[in-house]
Amino acid sequence: AEQVEVTVAHLRDGKPAQQWTFDALAHSLHELMAPAVETVALAKLGELIAVGLAGDNHVLLQVTAFVRMGAGQEVFPSQELILDKAASKKSKTLYHVDKVAAIHSQKIGNALRTVDTWYPEATGNGPIAVEPYGSVTTQGKAYRQPKERQDFYNLLDAWVLKDKEPSVEQQHFVIATLVRGGVFGEAG
Repeated sequence: AEQVEVTVAHLRDGKPAQQWTFDALAHSLHELMAPAVETVALAKLGELIAVGLAGDNHVLLQVTAFVRMGAGQEVFPSQELILDKAASKKSKTLYHVDKVAAIHSQKIGNALRTVDTWYPEATGNGPIAVEPYGSVTTQGKAYRQPKERQDFYNLLDAWVLKDKEPSVEQQHFVIATLVRGGVFGEAG
């Protein structure tokens, strides 16, 4: 795409109370640093999200992306999971809303949690989605192997049960994994 612009509006009573516009192509895919011209806007948006997460106020955000694309350029919307293969003759069913390619909330959620820059190989690879073992299915690799004791379960057990406080970066990873959610039960 030639141009990707993302607008985030804070809605109150269905109308934008505040609005920010970001140039998505100005952001690096390998580090989580804001371009200088967007630092203030991102900080204000972050503060608003923190207010919502803390439960101090209800926060409703509307995120809209605009993309300038060439004629005939391929678009990759989310793919539907069809459990009854007999009901569909197609090999692939793509998600759409009102005949327009769309993205599932799960894909957006995965993008939002792509903040793990605390794993050992992050410098060369960039951020990965927060997962207990640092799994990246597209690469067939888990970057947080239990034998290295940098996975969620080892870090959490050492921190909570053995009072061994991990580095600040690994604390961020543990908390991000808890926020992500999952089944964290112990066998036995």
